[in-house]
Amino acid sequence: LAGFVLGTALGILLAVLIVHNGAMNRSLMPWVIASQTIPILALAPLFVVIGFNLFPAPPLGLPADTARFISKAIISAYLAFFPVTVGMVKGLRSPEFIQLDLMHTYNASAAQVFWKLRWPSALPYLFTSMKVGVAASLVGAIVGEMPTGAVAGLGARLLAGSYYGQTVQIWSALFAASALAAVLVIAVGVVEKLVNARMGARPA
Repeated sequence: LAGFVLGTALGILLAVLIVHNGAMNRSLMPWVIASQTIPILALAPLFVVIGFNLFPAPPLGLPADTARFISKAIISAYLAFFPVTVGMVKGLRSPEFIQLDLMHTYNASAAQVFWKLRWPSALPYLFTSMKVGVAASLVGAIVGEMPTGAVAGLGARLLAGSYYGQTVQIWSALFAASALAAVLVIAVGVVEKLVNARMGARPA
C-alpha cells in the first residue's frame, strides 16, 4: 500500500508535468516508457542495495526491517507509477478543444482550467489506472521480498516453497496473492464510486 500510494502520487505528478510542459513531454515521456522495458527481477536487487545503503543499520540508521520495508515500497512504486502516468496523461488531455476554448473565453487561469476541467475529466482514467497500479504494486511487493531476505510474506512463502519443493505452499501463496489483488481492485472501485457520487455523477 505504501508503494502504491507513492507510485500513484509520482505518476500524477509526472503526468501533470508532461501535459503542461512541452519540453518535459518530449524528454520525460520516452524515459517513462523505457523504464518499463527492464525486468523488475533485474532491478529488485539494485533497489534493495540502494535501500540498505540509504538507511544503514543502527545506531546510525534504521532497523533492518524498516530498511527492508522501504526497499519493497520503492519496488512497488516503480511498478505502480507507470500505468498511472500513462492514464493520467491521456485523461488530462481528454478535454476537447472547444471546452478549452470556452474556458479561455471565460478568462480562466491555468489553475482554474486544471481544477475545473482537466482534473474532473481525468478522474475516470485515474481510477482505471489505479486498478492496474494496485495490482502491479502487489506484484512489486512480492518480488521485493525475495532478494531482501524476508522471512514472512507471500514472496517469502513462494521462495521457501520453491527451495523445499512444497508445491502446496507455492499454490496457496499464489491463490492468496490473487485474492488479495482482487480485494485491492475492489477497494479502488468502491472509492471510485464514492468520488463519482460526491461529484454528482450518475450511477452506471
